[in-house]
Amino acid sequence: MSPHQVLKKYWNYDAFRPGQEEIINAVMEGKDTLALLPTGGGKSICFQIPALALEGVTIVVSPLIALMKDQVRQLKDRGIVADALYSGMRRGDIDRILDNAVYGNTKLLYMSPERLLTDLARVRIGKMNLSLIAVDEAHCISQWGYDFRPPYLRIAELRELHPDVPIIAVTATATPEVVEDIQENLDFKKERLVFKKSFGRDNLAYVVRRPESKEKHLLEILKGVPGTSIVYVRSRGLTKQLALMLQRNGIAAASYHAGLEPDEKDRRQDAWIKGTLRVIVATNAFGMGIDKPDVRTVVHYGPPDSPEAYFQEAGRGGRDGEMSYGIMLYHPTDGIRLRQHWAQAFPEISEVKRAYRALGSYLQLAVGGGQGEAYDFDIVKFSQNFGFDVRQAYSALKAVERSGYILLTDAINQPARLQFIATKEQLYDYQLKHRAQDKLIKSILRTSHGAFLNPVQIKEGALANFLNLELADLQRVFRKMEAEGIIDYFPEKDLPQVVFVEERIDPDALRIDEKQYKFLRDRAFERIETMINYAEGQGTTCRSRTLLLYFGEPAVADCGICDGCRVRANSGNPVLTPKKVYGDILTRLEDDNPLTVEEAAGEYGAVRRKATTEVIQHLIREGLIVQEDGKLRKP
Repeated sequence: MSPHQVLKKYWNYDAFRPGQEEIINAVMEGKDTLALLPTGGGKSICFQIPALALEGVTIVVSPLIALMKDQVRQLKDRGIVADALYSGMRRGDIDRILDNAVYGNTKLLYMSPERLLTDLARVRIGKMNLSLIAVDEAHCISQWGYDFRPPYLRIAELRELHPDVPIIAVTATATPEVVEDIQENLDFKKERLVFKKSFGRDNLAYVVRRPESKEKHLLEILKGVPGTSIVYVRSRGLTKQLALMLQRNGIAAASYHAGLEPDEKDRRQDAWIKGTLRVIVATNAFGMGIDKPDVRTVVHYGPPDSPEAYFQEAGRGGRDGEMSYGIMLYHPTDGIRLRQHWAQAFPEISEVKRAYRALGSYLQLAVGGGQGEAYDFDIVKFSQNFGFDVRQAYSALKAVERSGYILLTDAINQPARLQFIATKEQLYDYQLKHRAQDKLIKSILRTSHGAFLNPVQIKEGALANFLNLELADLQRVFRKMEAEGIIDYFPEKDLPQVVFVEERIDPDALRIDEKQYKFLRDRAFERIETMINYAEGQGTTCRSRTLLLYFGEPAVADCGICDGCRVRANSGNPVLTPKKVYGDILTRLEDDNPLTVEEAAGEYGAVRRKATTEVIQHLIREGLIVQEDGKLRKP
């Protein structure tokens, strides 16, 4: 099928969004492609459509397990064969999924970057009919980026296995240095496309408020701006506190964070998407992969630690093109908090080695072992056992991660599963001898197809309710059946994991590149200071322009709608937006008064001549005004 036919068949859209078709055509032509699209710009479509239009398998590399699982679920709902491989999965499941990609009809195989590095994966990938490599969250490959992940640096090794397969890299946040790094580290060929859609949003007003009471001001915002809202906060406890406060004030709100049960997360997210919940109060665990177009306000209850994070989160507002607001509530203590967190995030190297030594003891892992293995990891218990502050332990282990030895994952929910390993005859005999388990076995066989072939998911809570059992009693029955050789049983778990990308080494031999460590530390400090300066900035500076300049995009003019622009407009000094300049020039041209660019720009004063000239040149390039013989005229 052609890309248009794929779009219609699986998504039921008649046309692509601006820019998508150009990116997809480049991929279809075999060009390495970098697509920089703002949040909500439809990045996934840019690799999912070619994956379906091309013959063979597409590997999608993504660091976000929750997002991978969500995208696979959405693709399967559309009738597309997709799967995901990430740390912590059973060897049997990994084998089956890789075999399906080699011999079956898998179209998209999502993989976490460390999974690409295993010998097992490399051998199977070499056998695949690979059509495309897609790199999601591509900024993770750059040390200049705000979420650098060392395993990303080895993605280019796939080119050794499939040298002619094109790569598409997508991201919503990249500075000019990161853009160069992505292309270099993925070994882009000369025949390439770099597509960058403007990050500017003419319907999203950025605002900073410094109220005495953040709670009161949040209520004022939600009462003053009707419609759906996201409120981002820094801790799980605060999500609950603010959600309760909003509920007490008659606003339908719920909290959302990584610690919620998966079913509860889905319920709250669905209620918010459908509009029965007006406000989600969330940590940054919320928002990835969620496309709700009519979010009117995104409120940050304090600044995040980077402009990239802020830009991405605030950008979830107003995707329908209607007026929306990205509002930050700021108190001077927020700046102090950010600097303290930065200092804690880069502990002394001696402390990093101490945490690595303690990790080996905690997991009872010998030197030379563990490579490629994932272990459930309770950081609170770890910290208590070895005398760390939790934040101190997390920061030290993140430093080990940045050096490429381990990977720390968020909590990964793995539902309970079981597989019948007895034959059907043996199971029938077991049912005759154990009448108490007969109803349980029949329920599983009725609701779970293929339980004799592969492990199948079971909802233990619902099954326990149906059988009128306590959950703990049901789990005891499963463990007993496993001991008797009737089933393989894998209990539900919802814990973060630590993955050993490299084998465990002697802590004294741990190599922390001090130059790189200082570089990453300094870059993190620059991002925090940029965020604090943005929040504390006074006067009439355009906030949209400030953010765009950070990403290397010189704005043509001020946005005209942020708090800085509104202050200037109210002071009697008109804001220069393309819309205003265009209207003024058209009015003057209608009076049969031909103008040169210099004359038009001079109307706004010498101080603003350069900015005005840039706006006029932009209008000419867009074809809104024509320049002939040095004079401007209407098209």
